[in-house]
Amino acid sequence: MLDPSSSEEESDELLEEERRDVLVAAGGGSPRSLPQPPRDSRGREAGGARAASPSPSVLSEGRDEQERLQREEREKRLRLQLYVFIARCIAHPFNAKQPTDMARRQQKLNKQQLQVLKERFQAFLNGETQIVADEAFCNAVRSYYEVFLKSDRVARMVHSGGCSASDFRDVFKKNIEKRVRSLPEIDGLSKETVLSSWLAKYDAIYRGEEDLCKQPNRMALSAVSELILSKEQLYEMFQQILGIKKLEHQLIYNACQLDNGDEQAAQIRRELDGRLQLAEQMARERKFPKFVTREMESMYIEELRSSVNLLMANLESLPVSKGGPEFKLQKLKRSQNSAFLDIGDENEVQLSKSDVVLSFTLEIVIMEVQGLKSVAPNRIVYCTMEVEGGEKLQTDQAEASRPQWGTQGDFTTTHPRPVVKVKLFTESTGVLALEDKELGRVVLYPTSNSPKSPDLHKMIVPKNSQDSDLKIKLAVRMDKPPHMKHCGYLYALGQKVWKRWKKRYFVLVQVSQYTFAMCSYREKKSEPQELMQLEGYTVDYTAPHTGLQGGRMFFNAVKEGDTVIFASDDEQDRILWVQAMYRATGQSYKPVPASQAQKMNLKGGNANTDISPLYTDRGQKHGMDEFISANPCKFDHASLFRLLQRQTLDHRLNDSYSCLGWFSPGQVFVLDEYCARYGVRGCHRHLCYLDELIEYSENGSVIDPTLLHYSFAFCASHVHGNRPDGIGTVSVEEKERFEEIKERLSSLLENQISHFRYCFPFGRPEGALKATLSLLERVLMKDIATPIPAEEVKKVVRKCLEKAALINYTRLTEYAKIEATAEKDSEAMNQATPEKLEEVLHLAELCIEVLQQNEEHHSEAFALPELLAEHAEKFLSLYSVDMDSALEAQPQDSWDSFPLFQLLNNALRNDTLLCNGKFHKHLQEIFVPMVVRYIDLMESSIAQSIHRGLEQESWQPVNNGSATSEDLFWKLDALQMFVFDLHWPEPEFAHHLEQRLKLMATDMIEACVKRTRIAFELKLQKTNKSTDLRIPSYLCTMFNVLVDAKKQTAKLCILDGGQEFASQWQQYHSKIDDLIEETVKEIISLLVSKVVSVLEGVLSKLSRYDEGTFFSSLVSFTVKAAAKYVDVPKPGMDLADTYIMFVRQNQDILREKVNEEMYIEKLFDQWYSNSMKVISMWLADRLDVQLHIYQLKTLIKIVKKTYRDFRLQGVMEGTLNSKTYDTVHSRLTVEEATVSVTDAGGLQGITMKDSDEEEG
Repeated sequence: MLDPSSSEEESDELLEEERRDVLVAAGGGSPRSLPQPPRDSRGREAGGARAASPSPSVLSEGRDEQERLQREEREKRLRLQLYVFIARCIAHPFNAKQPTDMARRQQKLNKQQLQVLKERFQAFLNGETQIVADEAFCNAVRSYYEVFLKSDRVARMVHSGGCSASDFRDVFKKNIEKRVRSLPEIDGLSKETVLSSWLAKYDAIYRGEEDLCKQPNRMALSAVSELILSKEQLYEMFQQILGIKKLEHQLIYNACQLDNGDEQAAQIRRELDGRLQLAEQMARERKFPKFVTREMESMYIEELRSSVNLLMANLESLPVSKGGPEFKLQKLKRSQNSAFLDIGDENEVQLSKSDVVLSFTLEIVIMEVQGLKSVAPNRIVYCTMEVEGGEKLQTDQAEASRPQWGTQGDFTTTHPRPVVKVKLFTESTGVLALEDKELGRVVLYPTSNSPKSPDLHKMIVPKNSQDSDLKIKLAVRMDKPPHMKHCGYLYALGQKVWKRWKKRYFVLVQVSQYTFAMCSYREKKSEPQELMQLEGYTVDYTAPHTGLQGGRMFFNAVKEGDTVIFASDDEQDRILWVQAMYRATGQSYKPVPASQAQKMNLKGGNANTDISPLYTDRGQKHGMDEFISANPCKFDHASLFRLLQRQTLDHRLNDSYSCLGWFSPGQVFVLDEYCARYGVRGCHRHLCYLDELIEYSENGSVIDPTLLHYSFAFCASHVHGNRPDGIGTVSVEEKERFEEIKERLSSLLENQISHFRYCFPFGRPEGALKATLSLLERVLMKDIATPIPAEEVKKVVRKCLEKAALINYTRLTEYAKIEATAEKDSEAMNQATPEKLEEVLHLAELCIEVLQQNEEHHSEAFALPELLAEHAEKFLSLYSVDMDSALEAQPQDSWDSFPLFQLLNNALRNDTLLCNGKFHKHLQEIFVPMVVRYIDLMESSIAQSIHRGLEQESWQPVNNGSATSEDLFWKLDALQMFVFDLHWPEPEFAHHLEQRLKLMATDMIEACVKRTRIAFELKLQKTNKSTDLRIPSYLCTMFNVLVDAKKQTAKLCILDGGQEFASQWQQYHSKIDDLIEETVKEIISLLVSKVVSVLEGVLSKLSRYDEGTFFSSLVSFTVKAAAKYVDVPKPGMDLADTYIMFVRQNQDILREKVNEEMYIEKLFDQWYSNSMKVISMWLADRLDVQLHIYQLKTLIKIVKKTYRDFRLQGVMEGTLNSKTYDTVHSRLTVEEATVSVTDAGGLQGITMKDSDEEEG
């Protein structure tokens, strides 16, 4: 296990310190903690300010406290002002939209969740869960738990907020994919099914039993915050970001009228006009920022104008009423030139009367009629209603006693002052009546400002009608179209329009976002009688004009060459008109009534306020008026945006998502809108972003290098004049800041690559290391067009990887508790060497695991494999120092270090880049003498063991041979397997080792065979030759030793090589084979000679009965003489039976104790053949002599039983029925026939015929 986590009691400070050690080196400065939300950061800054003075006096403490309070107050005011600007961006966006194509960010894991996760996986491994799993899955989980979950690198990454649940799942998925692919195929079960099953079990372990119900709710909340946010959610988010209280937001919301689209559009128009004026002032005064070239100054003014023109076009493109289907006004088509700059030009496009035709909807609801007396109660009455110039509608019929309806009629008209007629009828009863009788009528003149509630209206009745007090209750509701901003009656007098002081009905119409018109209408007219475009006019309150009769409250609209005076009947109406016209004109001056201005002057306020009258006093009371009325054009929005972006990024990195520095869609939207609306340059925005991201990354936060790459590419493109956002001017400040950030970024990237195992543990975040290398290549480019040579990039990466090798090995030795220094303490050198070797062996395992993890998780990122191979060689060279030191401390002829070679060699020989590399060759150079020395000693030891063993050998059967032979073959095989397991990487030396071991095995086996042959012959000579002979087991054991030597030769003495070498070796190898084969033949011959000598002894006993011998005559006389007096028993078959028993028992012994069937068959063939030859020769010596009856019976039985027994032992028919056997068979048959004639009962039923029949 490579990277177990620290103990559970490891503190957060330790993790933080480790993260600083990894990443602070790139920053070149002291590390800082992650920024916190504003109010918390103020508290920490305050603490920092107090800590700066160790022992201040009371006076200095008070001064510091006062300075702190003042600084906090300034920060608070700045954030409030910034929030006003942001709130306006959210309330009325006209440039940016919330992006919908951003990658969804996952919930980050914290330290507590990681601990819970460890406990859940530990519980599964301990069998404490109900999840059923096989051994393979348990092994995969155990590896995942030991290597990944317990890794301190993962703990650091979790602490920095860069890990999500998907990262943990992806690592497990990659881990099990390799395991499952290596499993054997199972019929009916695909490996994809196994993968799916294992992932499902992983998810079950990850969730745990207690979270099964909670998970859906948490996922729902997670999904909402990363999607499109409403305005209310955006307000709340930036309140948290800037530390704005809810009350402060409400005051700003109401005072700025954020819910009033007209007010917000007017505010935008005023801001854009102010930016144009500022650009013109800058051009006049020649006060420009310092640019790279002087020619950029004029270009800068054009860029300012173009940016404002673009914003104006964006605003103009917005519909007056979002989603209003009844909007029928035609927008003015402006030319795509700088007409926006020529506000008030007489040559601009003028409105016609048809451009301001409005559309109104009227709802007329007739409730009831009162005072109807002229009609009988049972008569039918009804009402009609019409808008003059339109269709006529009728109510239902009702009885005159209850004239109630509640009927509504809907009408559409283009008349701002329509005429509504409602009539009451009764049905005529006369036969000749053509029309119903009209009982009364009422004519109404509603406007959009008319009351909407039902009211009683006196009806006009015909002459002589009894219904003098006839009234009708009805309601007329006339809507206000979205593009009609205000309406009402005013007195007006102008120089070009409304040239006579007269009360008229006026409507303020918005044609587009930049076009407004003041129109006067007559009754029943769709088009205005007269109109005036408000562009270029300035509206303000005025004092009463004494010469004008009518109207009490005056205001005017002034333009160069024209003044229009207006008057209303009351103050409130005048205020509403002035506010509406103020929004329409886009003027920067805010009109204030004289009475309000006097109050503000008394309070020391500014008359140029932008506060709704309803909230003026409240806003002033809470000190919000200065923020709301502040002119945005007078602020340094570059520095404000830097603060905004820093606070937003701080909030983002501290939320519950693993964002890696990416803003949420809502945050991107607000920042984009702010930059566009307030003219923040794109290069400045990305430079600030890079500055913040680099600082966070230096302090241990996980930042996506793709994000850094995007911002850096934008800035590089801008600085080198490629205009990524259309801006061609480059300031000196931007260029200097870019160069500074480029240096910082280069240092950061090199530091991250040097710490790639700790900055990107287990390849997380996915693709981050590859993106970092790509970004480094981009940063190293001297300009945007010329690519950097690949060799230069490799040189930088190679240098980083050299540092990485030292860093990784240092961390590894610290973990393994080994001092990785060249100077060792003399006492440490004299300590117990096994412990030291064990530590080096453990360190080798860790080093191999590190290299394997680098290959598995990071090789794809390093596109050039040789770079990672060089890093591995450097890493292993550091290890070789410790390894050499440990090996030098080993005593001579100590072989405990061979497992170290096997471990390292097995890892290196399978790596195409490291095999026979520098470290690998060094390893071989160290172990070559050790291997040669070991083989020399083993050869001497084996030779001695053969000599001593065979001298003291008891030849008791052990496995396939004797104790000495088994020991010999085991040692030879173990030695060869040991050398084979070394897998020596250098082919020539490996072949030399193999050849030497084969030759050594051949020599050892040859010596064993020869000694065994001599021992066999000596032992065999000591056995007797009678039928009591039973082949001893030690002779069988010797036979088996030779048999086993034959088998072992094929394994221990055969060498694979080239054709030339193979032919030479075959000649040498055939010698040992021939030796063993000849020895076996000799042993078989000796053994056969021994057993045949027993048969010869039997035959020698039968020779006593030969005719003409003294013994034969004596036996015959004695038997005949005795037979006259007593019943003499005839000679028995003891000799034959004894011999047959001898043959059978020795056959069984050989069959049981000799291991090789082929040699047993050869022995039996030779035994049978020689036996028949001996019998044949014995009979041949007696051709002229008739066999004694006893001889005949004995031979018949021996021959018959021998034939039968050897046939049962598997001797072939050709050997059994040889010519020798035929000769013996014929002779015995003839002898049997002769005896049957002379003495038929002498054979006692023993005949060759019986033998044949029995055989058959």
